[in-house]
Amino acid sequence: MTMTMNKTLPILDVKNVSKSFTLHNIDGRTVTALEDASFVVHPGEHVSLAGSSGAGKSTLLRLIYRTYSITAGSVSFRLANDEWVDIAQLSDAEVIALRGREIGYVSQFLHAQPRRSVIDLVARAGVSRGMSTADAHEQAGYSLARLGISRTLWDVHTSVLSGGEKQRVNIAAGLISPPRLLLLDEPVSALDPENRERAIEVIADLSDQGVAVLAVFHDLDAISRLASRIILMSRGSVVTDGPVDQVLPQLTPGDVQP
Repeated sequence: MTMTMNKTLPILDVKNVSKSFTLHNIDGRTVTALEDASFVVHPGEHVSLAGSSGAGKSTLLRLIYRTYSITAGSVSFRLANDEWVDIAQLSDAEVIALRGREIGYVSQFLHAQPRRSVIDLVARAGVSRGMSTADAHEQAGYSLARLGISRTLWDVHTSVLSGGEKQRVNIAAGLISPPRLLLLDEPVSALDPENRERAIEVIADLSDQGVAVLAVFHDLDAISRLASRIILMSRGSVVTDGPVDQVLPQLTPGDVQP
């Protein structure tokens, strides 16, 4: 399914965002995880976040998805009707609705009810994005097969899957009828080379569908193959933001560590 939208306008505008945590269980000190971070993401772009451990990459994704609340700044998202909303100011119910069809999040961990079957979990993600139940099940099967999940596993409970299988099911659920903005937090870390290749190919197709991707990967190869732009972070701040061919040569293995 190809999305039709105005690609000249950003879909995401992160402006002067800061996030602090108070360590109540230690000594009450305040730790700054993000400080004055700003950038935009356009439809069809694949933007990779880089930076050493503690740079704030995963925290930033969770702020955009509203798992965390922000301390200062704004996270503006452009809806399909071109109306802008500040995610930080939405009610919980509005955030849940936004996640259903507009924003998706895929991490390296699968969180599912233990008695939910593989195909049911993936199909439910499609239904939440507006697909009919029949279409969602058909597309779920296609996605699972493309990611190398054997048909014999489609009806089993997700709790019996291996770590790599769970990660691929998680990717399938995140990418079925993909949302307009997809946040990826190390989605291929636990995969063997063959299945990692499958996953990268599926993720690479998103740009042609007009999906905006903001991703964290822990290897330079995935960034070089997928990213159109790289944002390099350090100690919670954006230090470099540019095309992949300009920024990638500046990166070291330490800039993609978890």
